[in-house]
Amino acid sequence: MHTPERHRRSTVPPTAAEPAARPGRPSGRAAVLALAATATALGLVAGVQGGADAAVQGSLPAGTQFYRDPASQVVKWVAANPGDSRTPVISKRIASQPQAIWFSNYRPTTVTSDVRAVTAAAEQAGRTPVLVAYAVPNRDCGGASAGGAPDLASYDAWVGKFAAGLGSSRSIVVLEPDSIALTTCLNAQQQSDRFASLARAVTTIHAASPAAKVYLDGGHSTWNSASEQANRLRSAGVLNADGFFSNVSNFNTTAGETAFAHNVLSALGNPGNLHAVIDTSRNGNGPAGSTWCDPSGRAIGNYPTASTGDSAIDAFLWIKPPGEADGCAAAAGTFVPDIAYQLAVNAADPSSPPSSPPTSQPPTSQPSTSQPPSGGTSCSVAYRVNSWSAGFTADITVKNTGTVTIAGWKLGWTFPGDQKVTSAWNATVVQSGAAVTASDLGYNGTLAAGASTAFGLQATFGSSNTAPSAFTLNGTACTLS
Repeated sequence: MHTPERHRRSTVPPTAAEPAARPGRPSGRAAVLALAATATALGLVAGVQGGADAAVQGSLPAGTQFYRDPASQVVKWVAANPGDSRTPVISKRIASQPQAIWFSNYRPTTVTSDVRAVTAAAEQAGRTPVLVAYAVPNRDCGGASAGGAPDLASYDAWVGKFAAGLGSSRSIVVLEPDSIALTTCLNAQQQSDRFASLARAVTTIHAASPAAKVYLDGGHSTWNSASEQANRLRSAGVLNADGFFSNVSNFNTTAGETAFAHNVLSALGNPGNLHAVIDTSRNGNGPAGSTWCDPSGRAIGNYPTASTGDSAIDAFLWIKPPGEADGCAAAAGTFVPDIAYQLAVNAADPSSPPSSPPTSQPPTSQPSTSQPPSGGTSCSVAYRVNSWSAGFTADITVKNTGTVTIAGWKLGWTFPGDQKVTSAWNATVVQSGAAVTASDLGYNGTLAAGASTAFGLQATFGSSNTAPSAFTLNGTACTLS
């Protein structure tokens, strides 16, 4: 029987009546980790359920590419520390990856514009954003992250304004971590009122943005039982949602959370419209026994992807941003490069199958070639930049707009300014003078007709950061998009 969970920022050892806390949220919280003595420490596990579901896709398209916030703490740190010995591995394995963006401050007058700033940028980049709504009253049961809206009527109004910023493109909404699994501070009526408000929130979000996918709080595999969590989810309107999330800010293995998700779905009667998403941001080595606060020896888990191979699991997501402290190594929510480096160095590169993020095509064993494709080939390139003083990152998407498959690609361009590439991810980038060539990494080398792939780079500049005006793919000129 698992101990009830409570959340707090304090690092004072818990008393016998107070269970140990588990890792904090990016908003600055430390939450409870139920002890999982039987949990097995694993590396970057595939976390895919075998059997009939083994090669089946969930409700998100397998090629879904998630939005990477160019203003995240880790991206800013990498940009500000190009000479740090930890920077290359943090850049390649963490900063290059999409992570959830939290809306944890109760700001009813600006939340619509705050959300829209993210969703509009994601739309322009052709990506799906992951947004965490975290403002329910009495959140964290008065612990480290106490706060939120003053009452449920105010919360209902806040959700309406949050939803108004989502727009018409697909988004993923992680609705109120711990709001369903953690209710020990609520009496029966208060719990019923909260669950009713969450159910209204689901309806409000879907009405404002039909393309949004809304997931409710599923706790995790070492907290409430699957049947208990299913009962709570049902009361909170999960049957009208798109599913539930698990393992947020936790370390439980992907395999364990996948099994738990299947058990919860079974307890709900396996409704066809419901699926799960799992936070894999730092579960690559599983939990560290009873150590809940900034434990050492952990690793990032499965890279964010909608290609889970399991029809019940829509995505592996990084909901808790890797490298942000739980409250022991630094104030909760603070980016700590040593923590990020340890999580990154204990993991594999995103370019190393099978744990790499998805491209529009699955990994292929076909060797990469640099032969130009024959007739019927054309291409387009989207080049998106986030600049700061003397530096920038660029997200580059290459699309095969022709009629034949490209097996092995090289993208070439010339910088019109004095830009110098310092690192790259999801491609090998070589620069000679102003001329740059980016090549596939084998696993992402095949582009079917209509398919696309994305990579990124970080660079410096002196006097000019003008974007390239022309690109060629295997010698074929591409259009700009």
